[in-house]
Amino acid sequence: MGKLNQVADGVWVRQSEWVWSNSVVVRGEDGLILIDPGIDGSELDRLADDVDRLGIPVVAGFSTHPHWDHLLWHPRFGDVPRHATPAAAHVAGQARERARAMAAESASGIPLDLVALVTPLPADGGPVPGEIIEHPAHAVGHAAVLLADRGVLLAGDMLSDVLIPLLDVRQDDQVGAYEAALDLLGEAAGRADVVVPGHGAVAEGPEVSARLAADRAYIDALRRGEEPVDARLGPHADWLSGPHRSNQEQARGR
Repeated sequence: MGKLNQVADGVWVRQSEWVWSNSVVVRGEDGLILIDPGIDGSELDRLADDVDRLGIPVVAGFSTHPHWDHLLWHPRFGDVPRHATPAAAHVAGQARERARAMAAESASGIPLDLVALVTPLPADGGPVPGEIIEHPAHAVGHAAVLLADRGVLLAGDMLSDVLIPLLDVRQDDQVGAYEAALDLLGEAAGRADVVVPGHGAVAEGPEVSARLAADRAYIDALRRGEEPVDARLGPHADWLSGPHRSNQEQARGR
């Protein structure tokens, strides 16, 4: 934790102590794009130190989905465009005050005036390189980013080794949404060597298919009306999923 690690050409990951959240730095054509930077103020400041050492300017930010812990920013990153999918940007704008309150309650030192200031990503992807894979599982307008030329899939809050699939209570048929999303991510993962989840360890090689299989098994159990049997439901499950309950509360508040 606490170190910017290069996982592929022009792709770096820094993991937070808070629920093992991953901040991703991607080199684009004109500079760096920061994806889901977090989580508390001191870690955002250290991420800014890491970015400064790269010697490449930050040109944009991107939020994979509209949960508060993926809507953060720091003044040192610069006053640059910050995007999400149109659906995610709409939700983030509607619930900005609630997201700020949850950020203040759940972490420390976050620049609250910068929370959730995202605008719709242009149809051509704008500054974000690669392919945007949008789906409604976990959150409205959730997006993964496939950097096929670098063999990397940025999965957002999917394909984690520490978090079970978390359903969005705001939307109907989340089981079906997850099934469809996992099909999309499975196809994308076939074009990647590395998968970076929003929380947890970076996956490579056989671990990628294992993550897909674990999420599919969990959702299959829900589909059958059974209690899932999953290693991620271990002794740390409450600590790991607990902070995400505030995201579910945020969903219910809309």
